[in-house]
Amino acid sequence: MYQYTEFDRQFVKARAHQYRDQLTRWQAGQLPEDEFRPLRLQNGWYVQRYAPMLRVAVPYGELSSAQLRVLATIARDYDQPNAALFEGAQAAQDKLGAIPLKSGASVNSRLTSGYAHFTTRQNIQYNWIPLDKSADVMDLLASVDMHGIQTSGNCIRNITSDERAGIAVDEVGDPRPYAEIMRQWSTLHPEFAFLPRKFKIAITGAREDRAATAWHDVGLHLIRNEDGALGFKVLVGGGMGRTPVLATTIREFLPAMQILNYLEAVVRAYNRFGRRDNIYKARIKILVKAEGQNFIDQVEAEYQDIVELDGAPHTITQAELDRVSASFVAPALTCNRSDAETKIANVLRAAAEDDVEFSRWLQQNVAPHQNPDLRIVTLSFKRLGQAPGDATAQQLGVAADLADQFSAGEARVTHDQNLVLPWVRCDQLPDLWKAARKAGFARPNIRLLTDMIACPGGDFCSLANARSLPLTDAISQRYQDLDELHDLGEIDLHISGCINSCGHHHSGHIGILGVDKDGKEWYQITLGGSDGSALSGAPATGKVVGPSFSAAEVPEVIEAILDAYRDLRLDIGDKHETFIATLRRVGADPFKAAANAVRVGAAQAV
Repeated sequence: MYQYTEFDRQFVKARAHQYRDQLTRWQAGQLPEDEFRPLRLQNGWYVQRYAPMLRVAVPYGELSSAQLRVLATIARDYDQPNAALFEGAQAAQDKLGAIPLKSGASVNSRLTSGYAHFTTRQNIQYNWIPLDKSADVMDLLASVDMHGIQTSGNCIRNITSDERAGIAVDEVGDPRPYAEIMRQWSTLHPEFAFLPRKFKIAITGAREDRAATAWHDVGLHLIRNEDGALGFKVLVGGGMGRTPVLATTIREFLPAMQILNYLEAVVRAYNRFGRRDNIYKARIKILVKAEGQNFIDQVEAEYQDIVELDGAPHTITQAELDRVSASFVAPALTCNRSDAETKIANVLRAAAEDDVEFSRWLQQNVAPHQNPDLRIVTLSFKRLGQAPGDATAQQLGVAADLADQFSAGEARVTHDQNLVLPWVRCDQLPDLWKAARKAGFARPNIRLLTDMIACPGGDFCSLANARSLPLTDAISQRYQDLDELHDLGEIDLHISGCINSCGHHHSGHIGILGVDKDGKEWYQITLGGSDGSALSGAPATGKVVGPSFSAAEVPEVIEAILDAYRDLRLDIGDKHETFIATLRRVGADPFKAAANAVRVGAAQAV
């Protein structure tokens, strides 16, 4: 992990001190609300439906065990759910008939104890911290080199990456040093502090795109050219929201050391020509879509000016790359392979007799590592009765203990709202499995139907049109049988409570979008989306299946779609054709018919 320098540390502490002064003046009435609001937003402090929400930056997803423990402390001591406030507001909404869907167990879990939430952009969020405690929380975060800087506002946001960066077997180059250099370059960059809209960058160094780069304002792929030189393939203009757009490749190969100069050209072109008169048309995706080759030409011209006229001031030197890369040296870990094979064989034998979960866990939650002595292990934060990505203070503390005991003190947040342990010795897999199972993190459902992505939805977000979390409960309840889950195979199910698409419904094999119809919740179903991973194939936008469905119909619709998949899939050797492969082979019509039959059946029953 990157180690903060004394400058880094003082910078974050000074920002926390500055925020405390701003908060104190606001509380005393010396700083008007309209002046305080942008200041708190610049530090990640929103005000949501019922209470403030804090978004904490986790650059490229890496967390130390010490940071996890501080995050646990914040959840335990500062995140204070107000059940009475929530239930009173919900009762008023139900009386108006605006939200006919009862809150599920995952919502109730958010009202009984403090918790944190892992987001799809590798950040951490809290939903109930009082603003009068916010400066104390900022100081706590700063004590372990964390903050909320640029997790809000029209600026360059937290830079995300592949959770297997630096350890993936299919990696061309480690993207983390470049991500860290980009983080330092972009933090409080004066030219890019007030862009037309927020700006998101994702970077990967692997052949498989686990960072969903095509769905970002800028997506970067580390590649090698014919001469073996390392560089970047640059994609620009991706995004979700009301206008889903896949990013356009504007550079097939850029020398790696030039990435900051080129990014400066991209963001300058956006800053100059991006729409500021319409918030819905202000993202760079709209500019790229409207201007096409003209935008690319503007970027190239700006880049040439930066290189030729300005002397390429942001060229990364080898000395700087070496300095930053020194923080990402792998820990010295080895294991006795013969001992590991014996341990695993013994546990597998016992599992075959008593419990198949361990072998399934090895299959779904454990991945190969660049170091053959090690494995990459995903801890599942998708459990029944708890919102996807939520973690209580106790669970965060246990995750920190597991990271210390089994992963050299490091964990990583994934795009799918789970945690990865990146440095697990293969001979410790049986012991880790037992410890993770005791903690509730060993559900072997990674990449399966119940490993769904979901936003907080209308229960907590003031922007949402409909609830997301009760649907996650209803679908998870229906698919708890592990035999059935594994028979269905790998399926991406994504749920968003509104068109802002925080649940990434556009990229789900099955997407669910909450919409408002006459003041009541309805849901659109989309099929065929992809984030660009090996499982999903080329990135794609899901297509809407017929009219919207009521909340009560959605679980039945999902079941009908999956039943249709079972009927249509092919057997390939000893495996079934995947859901997304079947959908692409036969087309959406049979699935649409199955989904719409649910509505017909419901109408006939009435």
